Amino acid sequence: MKKPAPNLSPSKTHHRLFQGILPLRRSVISKDIIGGIVLAAIGIPEVMGYTKIAGTPIATGLYTLIFPVVMFAILGSSRHLVVAADSATAAILAAGLSSLAPLSSAHYLALAQLVAILVAGILLLARLFRLGFVADFLSRTVLIGFLTGVGIQVAIGQLAGLLDLKSTGHHPIRQISEFIAGLPHARPLAISVSITVLIVIKLCEKFLPKFPGALLVVVVAIVTSWLFNFAGQGIIVVGAVPSGLPSFGLPAVALNEIPQVLEIALSCCIVIIAQSAATSRAYAFRYGENFKEDMDLEGLVAANLAAGLTGTFVVNGSPTKTEIVDTAGGRSQLAQLVTVAVVLVVILLLTQPISYLPNTVLAAIVFSIGLRLIDIKGMQAIFKNHREEFYLAVITAATVVFVGVKEGIILAIILSLLLHVRHSYHPHSAIIIPDANRIWQPIPVCLGAISAPGLIIYRFSRDLFYANTTFFSEEVQNLVKSAESPIEWFILEARAITGIDYSASQTLRDLIQELSAQGVTLAISGLPPQVKLQFDQDGLSGLIGDHNFFYHLEEALDAFSQLINSK
Repeated sequence: MKKPAPNLSPSKTHHRLFQGILPLRRSVISKDIIGGIVLAAIGIPEVMGYTKIAGTPIATGLYTLIFPVVMFAILGSSRHLVVAADSATAAILAAGLSSLAPLSSAHYLALAQLVAILVAGILLLARLFRLGFVADFLSRTVLIGFLTGVGIQVAIGQLAGLLDLKSTGHHPIRQISEFIAGLPHARPLAISVSITVLIVIKLCEKFLPKFPGALLVVVVAIVTSWLFNFAGQGIIVVGAVPSGLPSFGLPAVALNEIPQVLEIALSCCIVIIAQSAATSRAYAFRYGENFKEDMDLEGLVAANLAAGLTGTFVVNGSPTKTEIVDTAGGRSQLAQLVTVAVVLVVILLLTQPISYLPNTVLAAIVFSIGLRLIDIKGMQAIFKNHREEFYLAVITAATVVFVGVKEGIILAIILSLLLHVRHSYHPHSAIIIPDANRIWQPIPVCLGAISAPGLIIYRFSRDLFYANTTFFSEEVQNLVKSAESPIEWFILEARAITGIDYSASQTLRDLIQELSAQGVTLAISGLPPQVKLQFDQDGLSGLIGDHNFFYHLEEALDAFSQLINSK
């Protein structure tokens, strides 16, 4: 188990900027440098591959590893989160923009930049109004389904590329059909290159997980393509890649195009907030550090604004790249800045060799990335332990694949909310009875069960609100009516009830009157003070009687015993 590093919370470093780096510890500088080099080795081929998903020129992938990374390192609080191109947001971008402009065209790229700028604006609003909690409405279950759907969509989208053919369709069924129809016409050399790349990447993942297999295949493919003139043999290559730093400026778009891409930006924001916050939180917990979600939002705002102003597309906190740096020993954003330095060398000096890279290699890299996103183990774990949630994950994945990524995001949020409401609508409840040692223990609700002669102790494990109040009222009444002997006291063990809305209050008022008509006294134990105050305001305390509220269950039981003994 990794030993937690010293607590380096922002509140203790007293630095407003560079909180992901400062204080800089000499003992980890060398590890950060190594981690940054490893990230560059693995990340450069990946971000070039993401441009095939996003539908932008290959240089834009490299641009995501320059200014966006620097801006997050300056303004973010996480010492570990890597912010760059990401497959999920790239897929959302392409799904939304493909109907507005031809892929890789100047107008398409301008719209992609606009989306990044709008993402920065929406994230800024989320920061100002503290809306980061929106990410919590994406349950882990549907998030697994969503990313699995993205992985399937990404992998299917590269099938034509594996054959070195251009795809003319965007629907997965059409893409699969084109792949099957294109097999007899594909060049054997293109198929051989794709298969070789996939095998090498898979072998490296299995036997040399820390080795940059993608970088190896890129370098070998470039050299081989140059030596044997792949372009002359009909293999499509990347072609000229502009060298030098990206230019700064606003995208050339019309104001009336902003509403057309606003929904795309919003979808990206939801994924960014959820994925980045979850990743930062996980690594902060791993190393005993604190991080500020609001500051990370500021870093993501600056990173996406930098992306939009430097000719590239939306960036996101990447769990895979973060894990790459962590595995290599990187422990601060210094590692990411080292990656920036390596990328600068590549983009200033090595763009000419990249022009020889076959498109099939990038397609194979992206195809393997898509396969990695398909979380089979996660889906199996959900299926094994939470069967109903598994079906929600499958529905989410299918929506992403067959309808669209944007629709998948919306459905993921709706399903997460419905999942929560369903659990609250039909919560766990229990009857508390004494065991053989006279210790009070909860058992599942069973009609006819009593806690003692004349007594039922009932535990309700959720807040009372409009959706579950009917369930609560009916279960209480059925327990009282099904008891073999008359019930005198019904004790509601309410420690888990932390809120009650108006609808539940009115239903509880009716229930109290119904129980009273049957000669049953309702007593409540463990009700939190803030909920008791709401009872007072709603007039429920007067109906129940303040003498029938108890801090602890033992007090309520003593009162019941005294009542029984006095008869």
